[in-house]
Amino acid sequence: MRVWGRLALALAVLPALAACGMRPMYAGGAQGAVAQGLAAVEVPAIEGREGWLVRNALNDRLGQTGVVATPRYRLDVLLDDQLEGLGLLTDDTIGRERRTLRARYQLVDLDSGAILVDATAESDAGIDVVSSEYATIAAEETALENLAGQLAARIVNRITLAIDGRS
Repeated sequence: MRVWGRLALALAVLPALAACGMRPMYAGGAQGAVAQGLAAVEVPAIEGREGWLVRNALNDRLGQTGVVATPRYRLDVLLDDQLEGLGLLTDDTIGRERRTLRARYQLVDLDSGAILVDATAESDAGIDVVSSEYATIAAEETALENLAGQLAARIVNRITLAIDGRS
């Protein structure tokens, strides 16, 4: 009898879910409006090594459909990369570092010149400073690569909402 009650409840809720106005963001797959809009975002060069990493990560995420479109939008990105020492050890050396990568970005409609998105994103990572200088530098570089990917993901998520008209 319990099964019939649950089934009846599920059937009663279905009409309410259909009327809620929710729609899939990526409807249509690679041919959908959002995927086509993301493929039409041009990312100009960003200064520095961190800029190169972020730009590559953005292009990877924006061009996932494999469709090359005529640029309709431009994504301007300014980065701020900071590495600060934390946690002093007893011999006054730094035992931990924090790397922070911040981006101020704007999504510009190339036809009208209108700024569709003007926002910031940030990501940070903790790094252990060890006795091997090589290992510390390698950890700093790995952190930068990871932060670039995380930052690109946040930026693409935000501009996806703008392209879909949900922001």
